[in-house]
Amino acid sequence: MLPFIVNLENELESRLLFLSMEHDKPLQRAEPAILEISGALKKLKSCILRTKFASDSEEIDFFKNHKPLVLSKLIYYNDLFRIETRKPSGGEKMIRKYYRSELHRLKEFFEENVDFYGYYRTNSTYLDHKYFLRAKLDFRLTPDAFVYESDSRFSTSHDYKVARIMANDLLEVYLNDELLKLSRRNTEQYTVATPRTKLVWTDPKTALIEMIYALYHKGCFNNGSADIKEISSYFEAVFSIELGDVYRTWIEIKNRSARTKFLTHLEEILSRKIEEGDE
Repeated sequence: MLPFIVNLENELESRLLFLSMEHDKPLQRAEPAILEISGALKKLKSCILRTKFASDSEEIDFFKNHKPLVLSKLIYYNDLFRIETRKPSGGEKMIRKYYRSELHRLKEFFEENVDFYGYYRTNSTYLDHKYFLRAKLDFRLTPDAFVYESDSRFSTSHDYKVARIMANDLLEVYLNDELLKLSRRNTEQYTVATPRTKLVWTDPKTALIEMIYALYHKGCFNNGSADIKEISSYFEAVFSIELGDVYRTWIEIKNRSARTKFLTHLEEILSRKIEEGDE
């Protein structure tokens, strides 16, 4: 890829990092971030309009990876600005409901685009020549409606959809973090008797986080009212392990080809042991 594009991405990342250090509140840094990213996107477009790609694979790489990386940040900060400016001024219960409704929006987008999510998350390439080459617009591949009105010299049928997926991942982390902050305000301290035998988790952290998310989505704790951070913190205390940023690990789990690797392995082991016991 052109050195200019790589340098532009690095410079933008540095500028956004500076803004995050300069402004504590998300709403304060959203507006200057939008201006920075918009400027970077204009430079990116100007470069591409002056440049001829060396091959189809180079063009695919740009519209599948590089443009969405920048565009996703613009989508993210635009949504962040919208979310925070429309946030209700009521109590914790109302704000929690509001954030959860935003999470539901992300889920709806996933459900509407589940086939493309599967294609993208599994790093598939067999349709890249249709999705990420200009002048290859096929309405049967369900591109977003605005594609028909965008500049065809700087757009493909699915580069925006990739950017939207990347932005939604960032928004999911942000919204869950805000819900966690609300929970911390009223967290009650529970006293639990320490068992005589200390158990330490010795499998990979990712495996435990995979199981925690399964239990969370099943609603196994507190009738489903416990959030993911509360559950992961409890597991950390019980099994003497630091799980780190569970939200980012969850994104990594969603991106891998075998998403339920640990749970599937558990099921295989248990099924085998049950069959052995019946013999």
